[in-house]
Amino acid sequence: MLAPVIALGAATNAGGAPRIEAAVPAPDAAPIAFLVDVSSGQILMEREADRRFVPASITKVMTLYLAFELIEARKLQLAQTFTVRPETFKEWHNKGSRMFVPKDARISVDDLLMGIAAVSANDGSIILAEGAAGSVDGWVALMNRKARDLGMNNSHFGTPNGWMDEGRTFTTARDLTTLARAIITRHPSKYARYFGREGFKYNNIAQANHDPMIGVVDGADGLKTGFTNEAGYGFLGSAKRNGRRLIMVIAASERPQFRNKAARELIEWGFSAHDIKPLFYKGNEVGFAEVQDGASDRVALLAPGTINATFPAGAPRNVKLTIHYEGPLQAPVAKGERIAELEIQVDGLPPSRVPLMTADDVPKAGTFQRLYNGIAGLIS
Repeated sequence: MLAPVIALGAATNAGGAPRIEAAVPAPDAAPIAFLVDVSSGQILMEREADRRFVPASITKVMTLYLAFELIEARKLQLAQTFTVRPETFKEWHNKGSRMFVPKDARISVDDLLMGIAAVSANDGSIILAEGAAGSVDGWVALMNRKARDLGMNNSHFGTPNGWMDEGRTFTTARDLTTLARAIITRHPSKYARYFGREGFKYNNIAQANHDPMIGVVDGADGLKTGFTNEAGYGFLGSAKRNGRRLIMVIAASERPQFRNKAARELIEWGFSAHDIKPLFYKGNEVGFAEVQDGASDRVALLAPGTINATFPAGAPRNVKLTIHYEGPLQAPVAKGERIAELEIQVDGLPPSRVPLMTADDVPKAGTFQRLYNGIAGLIS
């Protein structure tokens, strides 16, 4: 999708800090680029969104997501500690980015998650995998199961940390956005605790976070950079302003400065070149779905939360709304089921879909009700 470059103003802001230009990055700087407005679900910009690439350390976002899921299921605890295996220390104590876990150390899950999220700890990822799942292979199997559950159909993980594995680990920008959205929306408190930190100190060694937006872009709060020789430079990032969140992917950049500049410009363009408008608030009735063999022949569909639409700034706010479901629904229907989707079509942007939920229980019809429904159907 082509989009204009929008300048935000002078070269510096009132405080003297450099002002970030808002622009869609050029293809040579960001061969893969993807930007989604989570508040509406709409895609604002996409380039090679389904092209497979090696995520490198961005893989660790899936390791963190899996850990968060296990903690939520009470299969893993933050205070739980794992002992570093001698073999693990020997292989990973001096390999790539790390948190410098000492030999034979006992380390908590909380510290491991901090090290993985803030300083991209390769050693921490392996220690967590072995401690929580018994082996790296066992952990990787769980990672891939979670990817399938999320619908990341163009992704596969071969390691917990994204270390080079001859291409067995791959993903797409679209899939990474799905992962980021899941970790942010399903685990908001854990996301806020572990992501967005400027650095982390462990074993008396302080290290900085390599995130190109933290402390530079207003509202930036994660997620993860990645680099290997085979992958180039990539970044999965997010920022939130005034209740509105954007998620972006930049990948296959040749140099870190290309990636960093592209990420900052794209996120600013996403905020400045688009406006958002609420269509329905939580609990608003959006429409109806037909019900077969039920005590009622239809059920109201409600917005489970605020449903927004994103519009190109200054463009007419033309929007087409369509409800999709596989129907008629078969009774019984339970209240709160998410059995329908609202498609939002805005001129100039790809369509997006958001879930709708049923407003009431619809029990199965009794004998006389079914007879009445049948006669009513013949008459109508």
